Amino acid sequence: MIPFVKAHACGNDFLVVEETLANNNHAGMARLLCSRNYSVGADGVEFLARKDDGTFFLRLFNADGSEAELSGNGTRCVAAWLAYSEGLRDTTMGTPGGTKQCRVIECGDDAHEEHFLIQTSMGVPKVLEQAVVVDGVGEVAGAVVDVGNPHFVIFTDHPAFRASGLGWEELGAMICTHKDFPKGTNVEFVRVISKGEIAFRIYERGVGPTQSSGTGTSASAAASIVLLGCDRSLTASSLGGAQQVVWNDGEQLMLTGPAEIVCKGEVSLQGLAS
Repeated sequence: MIPFVKAHACGNDFLVVEETLANNNHAGMARLLCSRNYSVGADGVEFLARKDDGTFFLRLFNADGSEAELSGNGTRCVAAWLAYSEGLRDTTMGTPGGTKQCRVIECGDDAHEEHFLIQTSMGVPKVLEQAVVVDGVGEVAGAVVDVGNPHFVIFTDHPAFRASGLGWEELGAMICTHKDFPKGTNVEFVRVISKGEIAFRIYERGVGPTQSSGTGTSASAAASIVLLGCDRSLTASSLGGAQQVVWNDGEQLMLTGPAEIVCKGEVSLQGLAS
């Protein structure tokens, strides 16, 4: 049996598992635990390592067993768990995609003590206009955005986030594994509502369509700010809800959003793939 914690940030759900329990089988464990029909179910597993200096290190494995550099929402879920279980309000968490600082801004009341509002430093995004040629579709214009992990952002005016004549899920699947991105990429479809508000949909590498994404929120906002002149303080909404982005010139992008502890328990390792 393996202990776990389940949390979500705007519907983007993760399991938190202590690194010491991984037994060098992170990918197999993630595939088993994330199965929605046969196990706990989640978009990914955050493996939490505790360092002697009081900081933490996270390794994120997606539902398909692939390892990602980081997750903004997943990092926030871990920060919520540390606040809930250990009373930590400021945490430093290393990831393969860079070190993140998380600060609890609000805690839930006595009736909802598992709810948190958390601000996370997301680094300085890198935005570059680029187009990809998709078989059977043609050239798709967008932007490559690096926020510690890879994103391809597509702007659209369609109310259902269609682009190049296709639904966002279909086109997202094509671009996610496009040959121009040997390691795969997350794909966002962004509609600008106003200078201070955007909406987006995400096709997440290693998962598929998800309710939300912290790095996807950051990438969508950064591309909108750099390429379309949106405000440096804006609201970005996905299917799972809204998050706030502030990116002052020359500073790190700051992402603020909710996280909620769903449950904790133990699950059998029977059938764990090697």
